[in-house]
Amino acid sequence: DWLEGAGSGDVCITGHDSGPVFEEQPSSVVYPEGLSEGKVTLNCQARASPAATYSWRVNGTDVPVGDPRYTLVAGNLVISSPQFGHDGGSYQCLAINRCGTILSRAANLKFGYLHDFPGEGRSPQTAYEGAGAFLACQPPAHYPALSYRWFVSEFPSFMKPDGGRWFVSQVTGNLYLAKAEPNDTASYFCFTTINMDISTKSTFSKANQLTVQPDANARKSAPAITVVPDPFSCPMKVDGLLPSKAGASAEGPILTLPDMTFHEEGVYECEAYNSEGRDTQQGRITVQAQPEWLQVMSDSEVEISSELHWTCVAAGKPRPSIRWLRNGQPLSTQDRVEVNGGRLKVINLALEDSGMYQCVAENKHGTIYSNAELRVQVQVPDFRSNPVRRLVPAARGGQVMMECRPRAAPKPTLFWSRGTELLTNSSRVTVTPDGMLRIHNISRADEGKYTCFAENYLGKANSTGHLSVRDATKITLAPSNADINQGENVTLQCHASHDPTMDLTFTWALNGALLDLEDPGGPYHRVEGKETVGDLLIVSGHLSQAGTYSCTAQTVVDSASASAKLVVRGPPGPPGGLVVKNVASTSVELRWSRGYDNHSPIGKYVIMGHSPLSPGWKRMRTDPSNIEGNAESIRVVGLLPWMDYEFQVIASNILGSGEPSMSSHTIRTQQAAPTVAPSGLGGGGGDRNELIITWTPMAREYQNGDGFGYILAFRKQNSPTWVVERVSNVESSRYVYSNQSLSPYCLFEVKIKAYNRKGEGPFSQIAVVHSAEEEPTVAPLRINATALTAFEMQVSWDPIQHLSTNGILQGYEVRTCTTPAYNICDKLLYEPWSKVVHYEWNRVPFGTHLWTFAQNQSVPVSTIYGAISPLTPVRDRPGVDLTSSYLLTPIKMVLMY
Repeated sequence: DWLEGAGSGDVCITGHDSGPVFEEQPSSVVYPEGLSEGKVTLNCQARASPAATYSWRVNGTDVPVGDPRYTLVAGNLVISSPQFGHDGGSYQCLAINRCGTILSRAANLKFGYLHDFPGEGRSPQTAYEGAGAFLACQPPAHYPALSYRWFVSEFPSFMKPDGGRWFVSQVTGNLYLAKAEPNDTASYFCFTTINMDISTKSTFSKANQLTVQPDANARKSAPAITVVPDPFSCPMKVDGLLPSKAGASAEGPILTLPDMTFHEEGVYECEAYNSEGRDTQQGRITVQAQPEWLQVMSDSEVEISSELHWTCVAAGKPRPSIRWLRNGQPLSTQDRVEVNGGRLKVINLALEDSGMYQCVAENKHGTIYSNAELRVQVQVPDFRSNPVRRLVPAARGGQVMMECRPRAAPKPTLFWSRGTELLTNSSRVTVTPDGMLRIHNISRADEGKYTCFAENYLGKANSTGHLSVRDATKITLAPSNADINQGENVTLQCHASHDPTMDLTFTWALNGALLDLEDPGGPYHRVEGKETVGDLLIVSGHLSQAGTYSCTAQTVVDSASASAKLVVRGPPGPPGGLVVKNVASTSVELRWSRGYDNHSPIGKYVIMGHSPLSPGWKRMRTDPSNIEGNAESIRVVGLLPWMDYEFQVIASNILGSGEPSMSSHTIRTQQAAPTVAPSGLGGGGGDRNELIITWTPMAREYQNGDGFGYILAFRKQNSPTWVVERVSNVESSRYVYSNQSLSPYCLFEVKIKAYNRKGEGPFSQIAVVHSAEEEPTVAPLRINATALTAFEMQVSWDPIQHLSTNGILQGYEVRTCTTPAYNICDKLLYEPWSKVVHYEWNRVPFGTHLWTFAQNQSVPVSTIYGAISPLTPVRDRPGVDLTSSYLLTPIKMVLMY
């Protein structure tokens, strides 16, 4: 095997050598102008076999490597003490071996500089409070681009955005100020920085004096966008939506768009406004990109005299242009070569076309390279790597194919012979142009040696194989069709005969897909037995296992197959195409299409429904209630008005219920007037001159529509006139009616109903509610107190016989007072029916804080609401006889509600 090297007279050996492939390419460098001692290294390394040699070009001409200032280290070019005006330019590396040459991307060597700002001072500037202003940087001569910052008063007090009031342009370096404030008066300095590969240099301007003065003629005016205004509105995209990734500053006068793509192209608008008016400005953003490969060619080995077709496709904006290189030299349309943009075509390939090819895509933003190696093959026919099979077994009655694929270039002429007989096409024998020999309906007479001959203009070769004829494989017991219910087991039989000198293997397939018979946990298992038996056991048959089962008995020379169908009966499949039609307030119509009956007729359907009120699916009422198996529509009834529902349909047969259909789209039933009245109607209590009515808010399922509320009706008992009030809040549970003329504890009849946009519901039953109570206006009569012992007394009174209309009598209050020396009053409460209270007065030991009252046994203890009151210690009462008894005087009775 050999190819003539395109880059030199050496030979590029196929399968051994490889052309260069860059592993490292040079990068552009900015070198400081005036730096007397220093070096620039441009890197270049390539992988190749044999190893590559290197050369360099600058601006298209060879670099004089013999010059002592230029040194080649491996593939890298080292330039000592680069000189402005002499060494600047575009450098490219060439990597070369006997298989071809490739050219690297271009790397620019440029010289950077930054001059000082002029020495003269700058004119002071004045701005008025609330207005905008800007300070010009006027940077000195420089290369490359500068970065700009400003500091105030002294270094390094650099300016900060301050909520967007300050903005530094990285194009001009100017400092912009929106809405000047008095404390902005200061000296400002423009600070510029240049970044080079070897060093960084900075310089700053003379002071820019800014004075902010109050506006003596301050008046309101509409904004005009010259400097960023304040207040402002969010920027907007005129020809579409503002990108979601726009930075937080999009809410201010600065719009930030990270990671720009072509989707962000368009016209953007900034709007400034205040109470006096508004102003807008628009700007267009155009996104461009350096080239990027979408399709490239790959290494190819092709025969001599054939054709080569390669294609390169690159994306970029502006659209990249594409050119071609062969061994580092431009390739254009001529003779056998056709170049058409990203397409390369070479006809009648010759040895000299071998080499390294490059596709180059470039626009103003960059250049990219793609490499591929072309090898044009020329070779005498050779069977060493791919001879004809030495022994070719074949089954009697079957067919055989014998390949003849020598290596050769150009393509050889191929023909076959059996012994000395040249084989030609016949009813049983076919010889294809690519060297394939086919023999059909083989018999024992076809055994023997077969030879393939190959020839091209470089020479000849041949290879021989032996055809051996064996007994054919046959199915002796084919599987039979079967019919089972889901979950049952079934065995499919398969027996075969074959040539005893060869092994026999059984495989099974379901609908053409090979089954895994080796998984012990799977549903398919081999039935152990003789070599000629290949029965299949299916465990717990499932609907998915129905279909055509094929048994194949196979040897190395032939195979035989037989098939049978398995029917698995089971519950129906899910109905399809469920839609909801004719939606009413309490009913809908469902329509569906029949699913698979799985070989057992569908007996009936059930409808399942789901709403926000139920956590799961439940069976729905239908009309008619029983849905026959041939139905494809039904009306669902008993729904709640103004409620969201989803539905499913489930089919069933004698083997069970199937999977539900896919859920319908969520629908909402039509609205209707309420049908029930609110519950829990009651009330009472409250402040003077109030009637309080309470009820239980109606749950969502009873509202039946939007615009929901309550209607209250109330009247004094026996009054012919009802007062009607509307409460529009669905969550309301209480209404307070206030009227200064409202009598205390007056009896009212109350009823309530609900309403919505569709109408009003029925009134509830009438409830009786009292207005607010007031204090009693009468007191008990015939109050009497009798001393029983030195420590006991009995108090009695006549119970109130006719209760006051101001409220319900809750009980009595007995107030007692001690001797004036103690000036302490105590209070006892008794049930309304009580008329006698009997309690004991204890002596008070020194330091005691409580008096304890004991009740007579004739009155139940449970009637006492309170019997303990705090006392001031006796010792705190100067001049009191601590040994005397204390009398209870006087006694007063009052009513309590």
